[in-house]
Order: sequence, then C-alpha cells, then structure tokens
Amino acid sequence: MRRSIFSKISSSAFTKAAKAPHKASENESRLIEICGLEVNEALKRLRTSPSGLSSEDAEERLEEFGFNEPAHARSYSFWADIYSRIKSPLVIQLLIIAVVSLIIGEEKSTLIVSVMVLLSVGLSYVLDRKSTKAVEALGKRVQSHVLVLRDGKEIELPMSNIVPGDIVLLHAGSIIPADLRLIHAKDFFVSQSLLTGESLPIEKKAEPSKISTNGFVFELQNACFQGTNVLSGSARGVVVNTATNTYFGSISERLTETRTETSFDKGVKSFTWLMIRFMVVMVLAVFMIVGLTKGNWIEALLFGLSIAVGLTPEMLPMIVTVNLAKGALTMSKKKVIVKQLSSIQNFGAIDILCTDKTGTLTQDKVVLERHVDITGNESRDVLQYAYLNSFYQTGLRNLIDRAILEHIELNVEGKCKLVDELPFDFQRRRMSVIVEYEGDHVLICKGAVEEIYSVCTHYQVDDEIYPLIDMIRDDLYEEVEILNNSGYRVLAIGYRDFPATKDVFTVADEKDLILLGYIAFFDPPKESAATAIAGLKNAGVKVKILTGDNSLVTKKVCKDVGLEVNRIITGEELKQLSPEEFSKTVLEYDVFAKLSPIQKEEVITSLRQSGHVVGYMGDGINDSPSLRAADVGISVDSGVDVAKESADIVLLEKSLVVLEDGIIEGRKVFANIVKYIRMGASSNFGNMFSVLGASYLFPFLPMKPIQILLNNLLYDFSQTGIPTDNVDKEIVEKPLKWNIDNIKRFMIFIGPISSIFDYATYALMWFFFGANQFLNPLLATEQKIYLEKLFQTGWFVESLLTQTLIVHIIRTKRVPFIGSMASSTMTLTTLLIMLLAAWLPYSPFANTFGLVPLPGIFWLWIFAFLFTYSLLTHNIKRWFFKKYGDN
Repeated sequence: MRRSIFSKISSSAFTKAAKAPHKASENESRLIEICGLEVNEALKRLRTSPSGLSSEDAEERLEEFGFNEPAHARSYSFWADIYSRIKSPLVIQLLIIAVVSLIIGEEKSTLIVSVMVLLSVGLSYVLDRKSTKAVEALGKRVQSHVLVLRDGKEIELPMSNIVPGDIVLLHAGSIIPADLRLIHAKDFFVSQSLLTGESLPIEKKAEPSKISTNGFVFELQNACFQGTNVLSGSARGVVVNTATNTYFGSISERLTETRTETSFDKGVKSFTWLMIRFMVVMVLAVFMIVGLTKGNWIEALLFGLSIAVGLTPEMLPMIVTVNLAKGALTMSKKKVIVKQLSSIQNFGAIDILCTDKTGTLTQDKVVLERHVDITGNESRDVLQYAYLNSFYQTGLRNLIDRAILEHIELNVEGKCKLVDELPFDFQRRRMSVIVEYEGDHVLICKGAVEEIYSVCTHYQVDDEIYPLIDMIRDDLYEEVEILNNSGYRVLAIGYRDFPATKDVFTVADEKDLILLGYIAFFDPPKESAATAIAGLKNAGVKVKILTGDNSLVTKKVCKDVGLEVNRIITGEELKQLSPEEFSKTVLEYDVFAKLSPIQKEEVITSLRQSGHVVGYMGDGINDSPSLRAADVGISVDSGVDVAKESADIVLLEKSLVVLEDGIIEGRKVFANIVKYIRMGASSNFGNMFSVLGASYLFPFLPMKPIQILLNNLLYDFSQTGIPTDNVDKEIVEKPLKWNIDNIKRFMIFIGPISSIFDYATYALMWFFFGANQFLNPLLATEQKIYLEKLFQTGWFVESLLTQTLIVHIIRTKRVPFIGSMASSTMTLTTLLIMLLAAWLPYSPFANTFGLVPLPGIFWLWIFAFLFTYSLLTHNIKRWFFKKYGDN
C-alpha cells in the first residue's frame, strides 16, 4: 500500500482493531448517537444547519477542536533528533573510538574524531531539517481540499480546516475528510477497505441508523469515516468528529508509524554493513600484528582504532541526505514535488512508465466538435439534451461536461427543473438526469456508445421514432467507428419520457430509451508529447498506455504523438488469458485499451514481478489501485484527492516532459551517491592491504594514529562537494539500480591499485630517502626519530594526494579533466585539500601532527606517482566498466 497520510498505518492493524471486541469509545458513542437521530435533530445536536456554519462559528470551533489532522509522527526536539542520528552504527563506532582515545590520553585523536562526528551528524541534521521544511512547504501546494457550506455558500477549504458541524459535499473521487453523518445521499458508494479490509464498496444512505452504544460503528449505514474514499454517487454530510477524535485518528495515536524499507534503504544498509565487516576484520588483524611486532599494545590499540576510523564511511549519512535533499529541491523547481525523499532513487530506476493517454499525450482540453443525429446531420435537439444532462448533474463535472457547457449557453432555469439524478459510475459508464419539461419527467442519458445502445430500443430522426433493429445498430457502429478513427471521442444521447407522477428513479429505469444521436469531441495531442516520448525512449524508459478508452481513439492519438502501435489489446481479451499468457502479453504489448481499474493494477503487478521498476502516472479515482501497486506512484496537482494521497511524487504539471526531467534528476541524485560509495569502498579496500603490509614490514608505524585521523578528516572534507557534482550524460541515459555485487567487484579491482603506489612510496622513503638507516644501531635517537617522521610524512602526503585525486578519475567513465569536468564546488574542495596536504609538512602545525619538511626531489617522484596512478586507474576503470557495466 502506498505511503500516504492515510496508509502509513498498516491495514492489517486496522483490520485487527476493527474486528476485535471492544467497548465503544466516547467519540464512537457520540457518532452512534448522532447517526440514530433524524437529520434535523442531528443538525440541532451539532449546533449547525443545512446551510452550514457561519465563518465566525467555524473559527471558534477551529480554536476549540484544533486542525483536522491525524496524529503526526512525534516531532523530535533538537537533542532527541541528534540522539536518533547518533544511534547510527557508523557514529557509535566513532564515538567509542573517541572515548577510548581520551582514556589513553590521546587528546588530539579525540578532538579529530569528534570533529568527524560533528561534520557527519551536524551537516546531516542541518541539511535534513532544511530539506524537510522545504518539502513540507512544497507539500502544502498539493494539500487535499474539500467542498464545504459556509455562510450558505459552497467554498473549497483545506481538509485540515474542517470542524465539527461543517456540512461537506462529496462526490466520486473525494476522500472523506472526517467522521460524519450523511444528511443526503444519492447512489452513494464508499470504499472502506483502508479501515476494514473489505474490498467491496459499501452503499451509504442518509436515513437514521441505530445500533447499540457498544455496537460496531461500521454497521452504521449513514456514517462515513475519515480516510475512506467515495467511489460513485454524491452526498452531503455533517462532520461529527475530526482529527484524533475520528476512528482513524484514535488508532493512529495508538500505533507506531513504520515506513516500509525501500530498495534504496536496503542498498545503503547493505553497503554500510559490508564496510563495517571489512573494518572489524582489518582492525583485529592490525592490532595483533602491531602488538606482536612492536611490543606496545597501547600503541597497537590506538593505531587499530585509527585504522577503524579510516575504514569507516562516516560521511555516508551526510552524503545521502544532502544528495536527496538537493534532488528534491531541484526537482521542485522542475515542477516535481517529492513526498518521500527515498522515492527519488526508485524514480530514477523506472524502466517502464505506465500512463493513461488523456492529459498526458493529449492537451486535456476537450472541444465539442459535432452534435449529430444517427444519419450524421447536425441536430440541435442532440445539443440541447446533452446540455441539460451536463447542466443539471450535481456530481463531479468532467472535461466532457465542461466542453458541452462552454460550447453553448442555454437559458433553461425557467423552463426545466431537476427531478432526480442517476450519477455516473465505472460499471455503467453512463449517467442520467431526470428533468421536468412541458408536464413530463424526461430521463436524459449520456454515456459510452455501447452502454447507451444496450439500453435503447428505438431511435429518432427529426420527429419520427423507429425501432432500433440489429441491422440499423450495426450500421450505427460503423458510423461511430469512422468518427473514432478520425480521433473523435464519441458519446451517445438517449432519452425516455415518464409521467409527472413518477419522481423517484433508479438505475433500473435506464431501459427502453430512444437513441437521439451523438456528440463528438476532440482532444488534440500535446505538441510536446512526441518529443517527450522520444526523450523517455532515449532514457531507457518504455512507455505503456493503460486506458479505459476504446482502442480506435487510442490508436489514433498514439500515432499522432509518434508512439509505435503495432498491436493493441483490450481488457476483454486479457480476461481470456491464463496467468502465464497474461505475464507474457503485458511484456509484449505497449497499448492496453478498455481496461478496468483492477486490470490496470494487474498489468502493473505483473510487470513488477517480471523484474521491472514500474512507475504509474494517474490522477483519477480509478487510478488509485495502480498508484499503490507501482514502484513509484505519480499523480498531479489537479488530480483527485485519493490519487494525490496515494502517490509518492506529485507533478505540478501533467506532462511527460516534466516527468522526464524528474526521472533524469532522480538518476543524477543516485549517481552521485554511488560515486561516494565507490570511492570510499575502493579507497578503504586498498588501504587495508597497505596498512597490513606496512605494520608487519617496518620497525615503526607507517603513519601515526593522529596522522591517520587527520588524513581521513581532510579526505572526508574533500568529499563534501560530491552532491553538487556534474553527472555525465551517458550515466543517466538508462535506469540506475542498486548493484552491491558490482560495487564489491569495483572495490576489489580498483582498491589494490592504490596499494601499489603506497608500497612504491614505502620503497622510495625506505631506500631512496634513507629511512632504512633507522635499523643502524649507531644512529642517534634524534636521527631515528627524524627518519621515522620523514617516512610517515611521505606516506601521509602521498596517501592524501592520491586518494583525493582519484576522486576525479572514478567520478566519470570518460577521460578526467578532458572529457568530463567536476563541478566547481567539487573541484575547489579537492584542490584545496591537495594544496593543504602539500603545505602541512612546511606549516606551523607540522610538529603538532608529527610531520617534517620533505626534500624537493620528493615532489618529482610524487608527480610521477600521481600521473602513473591516474593513468593506470583510468585504464583499469575503463576495462571494468566495459566488462561489468556501470550499474
């Protein structure tokens, strides 16, 4: 189930709570009592009226009851937030090292490790808070709204502003904003599956419903509950309970909110524990080797702890947070709002995008082009009847209705009066209004051609009415097919007269109608659609069209936007397939027509089971199951409430171009995170071989603990520019997914290269610069100390220069500095650290860290090492990516 404000609590918990025997709470008892009263008495008890509250009353009640919001996750104080971050295994490890260093008197080591903790935890806190506030601010732009009667007028308010006593207006697609008692309902069906686990819709009515005070509240036929959604029909209800006083709110207070672990979370965790395992093995080995060979176990412990710091990817939380936050903010500028930061990786990993065609491939601006009788001649009667149908319906007006009302304006107020209404639903695919006209009650039905044909027995041409025989019906289908092939959306209009004495109507009255004619609409393709589809194709994302529209119109639109359509399969054909054939078919076909909402969900589920990462873009009530079923649910700001609540990502513009930009940005975010992981893994793996060998080979430590810590601190600082780094175009041309096995292989092949040059530096310092004289028993102690410091300084500088420079080699598959340049921020941070590494041995701080000036010729050797190291690493990197790929 998608992670929306109403689905963060597990459905199983709801089901369990709903089925368990219980004594009704005070709030439930209040709802039961109100639902047992007549409408007028219920309104009186709630101190309201059919015209709603006054603005003044509403403000007073908002003060009294607070905002209508479910129990939020506990907002951490500053110290509680810091504590939650410190609990990270990486940070705990660093803190233990700092404490041990302090106990054995190594204040400098304690200070450096503490700075590392502050850098990781502090930056993570600051940037996470900043990004959270920004995303919350953006989220307010897609807050769910509800129609309410205030001061006798219909107004639209944020759901959070609803108070007890408000009269709310509900229609297909609405989310129930609070626990309420219906005061009027017409063919009103609600899905309560979120709360009860029941998949079938429940019909709700406005008549009083009585159960015992300790009864089960879901038995109330006139009660609707916060978080459930309207499937069809229309209704009005008076709000009884809001916020945590609702059934949903009371449970949300008792249950712990747990977010499902995503593939992104699993990938980060997998890498973290991989490095911790390496670190544990390495530290134990180094501790034993140094202790046994040098005889100083305190020194061995401190050196081992320093190595542990060097092998710990302590900057990982900060790098991940900054990348995701930067990605979310960048995507918001491109009209993509990320509701869950971790969904960015899945967004970039999408390789199949499923979407409806209306508003995505087309302009979502329907224009009424033709209104004709069944002979094809223009008919004013058809236009007038269609106008009456759209004008008098009280449900959710769609694009078709708006196009009809915008096409012509008729003065019908004094001539007609609404008697009843049969709202649209997805099963009948038609809707009817009954109007009083010239002494009769006329049922006017508008809907899909096949559905209107099925309830018509006659047709009308001019003023003559004829039987609708099968031969005529077949001819009519051919005419409609011609219109469909021309790209028109065709609806049929039928009617039937009833005596004025009949004033209550049901769906059963939609029979024996007279077919009057057709209205034809055209939804022009978007000019940007063809470009966007080509762009998605180049980005490795296959577009599949899942629509409830007919195949002829769908094929025409797809052709106009450059989407190849060799074959189209319909929902009816899918029903005939076995599970094995179904799985194979959904992979082969790219266009699916006349699908039901459930079939859309089944297609998406099948694609995911085949190993694909699937995104679904939808904005309607019938898209909700698909949004939940997809890896990434994508809705739009103009979508219905339940669609936006079900989505992980919300677009402020319904466009494939916007979507393409978001996918590419998601890939950039993930690519930069993987850069840090590859750099850290390979560098740490190489250092393992270097430290193990040096600890055994030389009579002194190859680098002092304080130097290792300083080296690691400076290297960590050089990595802070990664989130701002440029990403090569070819890296984001295809979907990016976690591949821990490939990261391990990269570590094994690239890491040991640094060890080659570490050992070359050992040889250089030992033989060329005379550090081997340390073994001369006649050498003075001061000279031995100098040679030890010279050796350690040489490796400190070489190690910091090579691992910082290598960042530029690993960050791209191209030739570094020529084929691909890092961002200015990353270039500046790495250049600064390399200059600092060269300056430190000559600085006033050299003695503090046990460093000594290096001979001038040393730099010639180092430049040769750096050039050779870069050349060798680049070529092995190219071979690696060619053999194993970059993902």
